[in-house]
Amino acid sequence: MSVTTILKTENRHWPAIFIAFALSAAPFLTTPPARASTDLPAASDLRAAVASPAKAGGPLVVIYSRHDCAYCEAVKRDFLRPLARHPAYRDKLAIVQINQDSAAPLTDFHGKRTTHAGFAADEKIGLVPVVAFYGPNGQRLAAPIVGARLPDFYQSYLEAAIEQSMAALKPR
Repeated sequence: MSVTTILKTENRHWPAIFIAFALSAAPFLTTPPARASTDLPAASDLRAAVASPAKAGGPLVVIYSRHDCAYCEAVKRDFLRPLARHPAYRDKLAIVQINQDSAAPLTDFHGKRTTHAGFAADEKIGLVPVVAFYGPNGQRLAAPIVGARLPDFYQSYLEAAIEQSMAALKPR
C-alpha cells in the first residue's frame, strides 16, 4: 500500500494522530521552570543596614546588580551568599543588593529618600556587577570590585577588600 493510499483511506485517524502528537509535545511547549533566585536582601534603608556591621567593626557590602545580569547571579551565588554564611564574617558584615534597574524605594546613608536606580546613578555605577564596601556614614572603605573578574581569584579579591574595610574602621 502506498503512502498516498494510506493518507486517502485513513483520514479518520488524523484527529487521533494529531492529539497524540500534541500530547507528546506538550512537555516541550510549557514554560521552563524558574531559576532559583540568588537575590540577596534588597536594600531599603542603608543607614539602618550599616549600623549593625559598623558596631562589629565590619562593612556593609553592597552588590549593584540588574535582573538580567548573569555575571551578577554568578557573583551572588558563588561568592556573596557563601560569604554571608561564613563563620568568620557572618557577624561582622551585612550584605545587601541594589538593583540598578529598579525603582524600589531606598533611604541612603544620610536619610535622603531615593530609588535603587537613583542611588546607583549617584554612585556612578555603570556596568554591573559591582561589589562596594561602605562604612557608617556611607564612606567607601575599599576599592569596589567591578565585574566578575577571574573566578579563581574573586574570593581573594573579596576577602582583601573586607579586611581593608575592617582595618579602615578600627579606632586609631
